[in-house]
Amino acid sequence: MPMTFEFPYPSQRMPVMARNMVATSQPLAAQAGLRMLQQGGNAVDAALAAAIALTVVEPTGNGLGSDAFAILHDGQGLHGLNASGRAPAAWTPERFAGRDRMPERGWDAVTVPGAVSAWVSLSERFGRLPFEALFEPAIAYADKGYAVTPIIAQLWANGQKVLKDQPGFAEAFLPEGRAPAAGELYRNAAMARSLRLIAETRGQAFYRGELAEKMAAFSGRHGGALSLEDLASHEPFWCETVSKSYQDVEAHEIPPNGQGIAALIALGILDHTQVREYGVDSVEGLHLQMEAMKLALAEVHAHVGDPETMEIAPTQMLEPAYLEARAAEIDPKTASDPGHAIPRPGGTVYITAADANGAMVSFIQSNYQGFGSGVVVPETGISLQNRGAGFRLEPGHPNCVGPRKLPFHTIIPGFLTRGGEPLTSYGVMGGPMQAQGHVQMVLRMLDYGQTPQTASDAPRWRVTKGRRVAMEASFPAETLEGLRALGHEISVEPPEAAFGFGGAQLIHRMDNGIYIAGSDHRKDGQAVGF
Repeated sequence: MPMTFEFPYPSQRMPVMARNMVATSQPLAAQAGLRMLQQGGNAVDAALAAAIALTVVEPTGNGLGSDAFAILHDGQGLHGLNASGRAPAAWTPERFAGRDRMPERGWDAVTVPGAVSAWVSLSERFGRLPFEALFEPAIAYADKGYAVTPIIAQLWANGQKVLKDQPGFAEAFLPEGRAPAAGELYRNAAMARSLRLIAETRGQAFYRGELAEKMAAFSGRHGGALSLEDLASHEPFWCETVSKSYQDVEAHEIPPNGQGIAALIALGILDHTQVREYGVDSVEGLHLQMEAMKLALAEVHAHVGDPETMEIAPTQMLEPAYLEARAAEIDPKTASDPGHAIPRPGGTVYITAADANGAMVSFIQSNYQGFGSGVVVPETGISLQNRGAGFRLEPGHPNCVGPRKLPFHTIIPGFLTRGGEPLTSYGVMGGPMQAQGHVQMVLRMLDYGQTPQTASDAPRWRVTKGRRVAMEASFPAETLEGLRALGHEISVEPPEAAFGFGGAQLIHRMDNGIYIAGSDHRKDGQAVGF
């Protein structure tokens, strides 16, 4: 459907159009990426500079101890990168005996951080600028300080309530004993020093040198299992994407251990329904989307984990006959409960960048739940993710915790191609919202012709459990009542709960070769270009 420049949803933003583009959730990070493009760098350089800056200016969602994934098109072909970290070698199921579920905070939630390895791998293979140059904006922000933005300030205050007693947290993130307010200056000199070490050693200090030694020593002092050997053995890996056709495009995701395949399953199911015959935001169309999403999440909950222990291959979950059969299970008049369960809420950052030579990057990194584990290694500014919370404890489940296993991941970069050419790079950061957000963005752009900004501005829904669906208050009352009449248990969340509906960042390549981008008003960020 042709793109229409109509703006039916409340927003203070217009789409940005340019030949070179960066979109992310914090303005200073977006500008850091744009600076790389202006200095002759490419989309990879821009995405990495923004990602590195985000560890400083948006610590509520990511840090030096994050994991990361990427999908990029270098102008020649599509490439996927999995830079998630494995469980420590000492994480046997017996270590967590007696628990109902994995810990969410502290050292027993910390797996090996992979984000730094993603920066190195992407720069070495596809970057144009010197690796050290990518760190210059982040180091300046950490050294000289920056003004904390409003939404991040609120998330920071939320993190203080639950993490203030975690090892090293208060020292790093609670100057003067509290979270900084919006507009206040925040500095992190220890983090600036760590960034310099990572830049100078191309990541070696983080995995095999001074920073690795400090992480392992702090782990040992607090009963953690993370060791020098665990850090030194970490390697990211390049991978093919897993994909599904929808209309005349291919939707791409990183294969498991992540939840991206849920978006493809849902799109595959919807391709066998009449969803395109209904209007945007119609009760009938939303019902089909919610039902398809529940079926997809049930599949992921049952089968996805470390790919080495999965019993069902991703391709089996995407077979056309299977998806058609699942679509036939949807009752157009009644909400169902397929028994799905979804991961807990999280905190993540997402960056997309594109350059005039046709390269596009979809990059995501995360500490998982807010500041992650809450553990911050003294004198380093390294805040460690809590991806171990993604494991399960049921014996025999493909995602059961085990030594050196990859945990189930919520963070997923999205990508669309048409005829093998890059079309759209997008992500919707936000824990269990991410696969659901991918589906909603794709449908809005492809089925209803909305611009990236309009698709981002639109009200969102989020299936939670059973027949329960959370919806934003900007949906019309008659829509909510129509869905309730079909059996959906609708809860309406106020604007201050917008974080639960994720933060979208999108760049789309128009037919004339110019990019059009959108940045979510639910975040502090922006799309920028030239």
